[in-house]
Parts: sequence; structure tokens; C-alpha cells
Amino acid sequence: MTMKKEAKIGLTGAVALVILFLGINFLKGAKLFTTQQTYYIRFSNAKALSKNSTVYADGYNVGRVSNVLYDYDHPGQVLVAISVDRGLRIPRGSSARLDEAVLGGCTLNLLLTTNLTDAYHPGDTIQGSDANGLLSRAAEMMPQIEQTVARVDTLLASLNRLVGDSSIQAILKNTEQVTHHLNQSSAQLNQLLKKDVPQMTTTFTQAGENVATLANHLDQLQLQTTLDSVNTAVGALRQMIAQAQDPNGTLGRMMNDPALYNNLNHTIQSADSLVTDLKANPKRYVHFSVFGKK
Repeated sequence: MTMKKEAKIGLTGAVALVILFLGINFLKGAKLFTTQQTYYIRFSNAKALSKNSTVYADGYNVGRVSNVLYDYDHPGQVLVAISVDRGLRIPRGSSARLDEAVLGGCTLNLLLTTNLTDAYHPGDTIQGSDANGLLSRAAEMMPQIEQTVARVDTLLASLNRLVGDSSIQAILKNTEQVTHHLNQSSAQLNQLLKKDVPQMTTTFTQAGENVATLANHLDQLQLQTTLDSVNTAVGALRQMIAQAQDPNGTLGRMMNDPALYNNLNHTIQSADSLVTDLKANPKRYVHFSVFGKK
């Protein structure tokens, strides 16, 4: 019995539909020839998560979102069904997070713990966490950005007023004059270094040579002989002083004997009295006679 033409067309259409379905799922990232298991994740906000979105674990594609349902029994809750590889174990304590993309949409990431002793069973519900994406964080930062922009505007206005102040212009002009004077001083200093400094260096060199010549002359003066003579004279002077201070010596006796001092003093007084009397009565001591008489 031959197959009718209509049956062939129907069978061909069914095969085409199956191939189209498998191709679409394959392009969406679905793994066609692997068995998968289903878990549920509860979120307070789905954040435009769509069906057939990719599910990641540590950045690796482990499955896809099979369905997104609103939990009417728990208002404010969204239930997300995910289909993951059968070999994936989701330890208890793990969570899921929705990360918003910059260009819209979001991705679902499983945050797996290292607890290998206990894991969720297929059909269990995992608690999701609402992470603030880049756009949400940008929205939260908008008030701070507005305040910063307002402060920047105030700062720019203050700078404009400051730049337009006449005193600032005077300061800038004075700064220009100071710079000009500094340039002149620098040129004069360069000229001094070129002309006067070499001359000063020559003078210092000549002075150093003169000092060296003087040192050579001093070396030739036989200073040691002179110092020995001075030491000999100092020793003789010390010996003389020691003899004068010795009470048993002649000088010591003359200097330390009070009787000798008194006798000398008495002799001087007697001589003084004699001279005084001689001046007062010269005839008493001197006699002159013209005729030879006494």
C-alpha cells in the first residue's frame, strides 16, 4: 500500500515543525540532547527577566529560564522556573541574583556556596536576592551627582568673579614685572659668572700659591732651633725665679730678711738727713782759707 500524497505532505510538515522548534531552542541556548532538572527561584521583582534567558553559575551557562510566573498566592512575589543540567548540584544556602544589563534586560546568576553535604532537590524553591544593577546604582547616585553639579556651578561662578576682579589683574601684572626683573637678574648673574668668577678663581689660586710659598719659607727658618733657644731662656728665667724664691739663697735672704730691710731703710734715712744738714750748714763740713790757714 503506497502512502498517499497528503500523508507525505503532513509528515514532512511535522518534521519541519520539529526541526524548527529544535533550531529555535538551540539558537536560544537550550541544550537539546541533555536531560535537565527544574528548580524555582522566588524574587520580589523580575526586572524584565524573559523566558529562555540564560542561567549562569560562576559565569558559565548551566541552563535557561523555562518560565516566569507571578505568584498570586503571595502578592509581590515572582516565581521563576529554571531548567539546569542534571549534573549540577545546587548546595543549600545558595541564592540567585538578577543583574541588569546596561542596554536593557537582565541575567540570572546562581551564587553557589561550597556546602557539598546538603543540596537542593529538583522542584525546590531557592530564595533570590534583588541586587542593584548599574542603572539602579546610577539612579541612586543622581541626587549626589546633582549636588556635585550645583557645587561645581558655584565654584565656576566664584572663579569667574575672581578672574574678573581688578585686584587679580593687578597681581598678574605685578607678577609679570617680577618675572621680567628676575630674567634681568638672571642675565646679570650669568654675566657675572662668565666674567668676574674666573677672575676671582685666579685670585684665589694665586693666594693659595702664596700660602704654599709662605709655608715653604717657614719650613726653611729652622723653627726647631729657635724654639729650643726660647725653651733654654725660659728655663734660665725659671731657675732665676726659683733662686730668688729660695730663702737660703742670697737673693732670697735679701728679699726675706727684715733686719736687712730695716738697716737699708735706716741708712737711707741717715743719708737723707746728712744731705739735708749739708745743704743747710755747709760751713760745718767745708772750710776754705785763702792764706793757707785751717
